[in-house]
Amino acid sequence: MIQLQNARMTYPTGGGVEHVTMSVNNGEFVFLVGPSGAGKSTVLKLIYMEERPHEGHVIVQNYNSLYMRRKDIPYLRRKTGIVFQDFKLLPDRNIFENVAFALRVTGVHRKELRKRVLRVLAEVGLSHKRMSMPHEVSGGEQQRVAIARALVNEPFILLADEPTGNLDPDATHAIMELLEKINLKGTAILMATHDYDLVKSMNKRIIRIEVGRTV
Repeated sequence: MIQLQNARMTYPTGGGVEHVTMSVNNGEFVFLVGPSGAGKSTVLKLIYMEERPHEGHVIVQNYNSLYMRRKDIPYLRRKTGIVFQDFKLLPDRNIFENVAFALRVTGVHRKELRKRVLRVLAEVGLSHKRMSMPHEVSGGEQQRVAIARALVNEPFILLADEPTGNLDPDATHAIMELLEKINLKGTAILMATHDYDLVKSMNKRIIRIEVGRTV
């Protein structure tokens, strides 16, 4: 499903990754761990091709970074759900519209859009908050909205970059239960985190990255 082969990418200001080789298979739940600045976020950016490797290559389903055209990147991203630590919700739109936005930009018919948005909101337990604004719900609920938005295009993998980093322990536990439920339904998950206690509490495969290298 996803392969990084000897991928190297460095930023002009320093940092990045050096010779990362790893894979994520269909339906897996994998943790990408390492200290802050190790390169975890860069690995995720290489997967959804916000960045391209300077050496090596990245394969995501049928897309290969060596041959990927810029105009194909939006189609790749429709197949990959992405969740960030800081939620990245639109503050001037309610929860329904935040989730619907991902479908509106792809031209989904209004009836189908409503059905899919309501389905994923029910899946994350927020149907009753669909008309609320982001600032009217808790941090944990905002992250659930972000997860619903990532799922509404029915991706084959969910990429989660420190999704519990801004949450309290109770909200963290609830988000992890939700991610595990999503995984059990068949969606692969690659979650970057530096929370080792959280990782140890889950029985999942772990990839460790240090100073830009998988170890």
